[in-house]
Amino acid sequence: MRVTTARNNPIVRQLPNGLTVLRLILTLLFLAMIVYAPQLGDKPWRFLMGAFVIFVIAGVTDLIDGPVARYFDVTSKFGRMVDPLADKILVCGAFLCFAAVGQPRFANFAQAPYDVPLAALSAFRWAVAAILLIREIGVTILRHTAEARGIEFGAVYSGKIKMLVQSFAIGTVLIGWAFVSRPWGDWFTLVTFILMSAITILSGIHSLSRPIRPGQVKPGTGATAAG
Repeated sequence: MRVTTARNNPIVRQLPNGLTVLRLILTLLFLAMIVYAPQLGDKPWRFLMGAFVIFVIAGVTDLIDGPVARYFDVTSKFGRMVDPLADKILVCGAFLCFAAVGQPRFANFAQAPYDVPLAALSAFRWAVAAILLIREIGVTILRHTAEARGIEFGAVYSGKIKMLVQSFAIGTVLIGWAFVSRPWGDWFTLVTFILMSAITILSGIHSLSRPIRPGQVKPGTGATAAG
């Protein structure tokens, strides 16, 4: 009875969407801080930790808006469409901004004995950002196509694992930028980026197998196909 009463409350009905909008606002603030951080010196750790806190808060809103919507049975098409879009802006925007400001620097790889050209390190950062962006644009097109045809295309386990690894990678860059200069930090970040890129590609391939037409949905799976 209490859940039914709360469900009819206009504030409760808009709470999940409000959390999504809040995440969009926090995302824009977070991205602006990344772009501005190089103006404050080589390792402006206080500023970067402030950005990290904003990123964590944005992530928390992502964790709770879905369960809140399902608990009160106030899920909406707006939430299914805008919620994953907000995630994409946060993640893709972060890596595009990182590439634009030259982070992670991988400074130890530019020195002996590796002597990797700075242009190659820059190309690697932009390539990682491109992989994420291409995958997210492709999945967004699939999601809009499926939703327009009446088929739910919500988040699935492969996408959640991808998001978790991507979030970990963002935290790795921020913490490394703020505090770490030793070679192990560059190696850890490199491995994290490679693992994240691989999972992102596999998740994109997985999404291609999901149904986007009514005739592709297997009997007994309902409107949402596994994938």
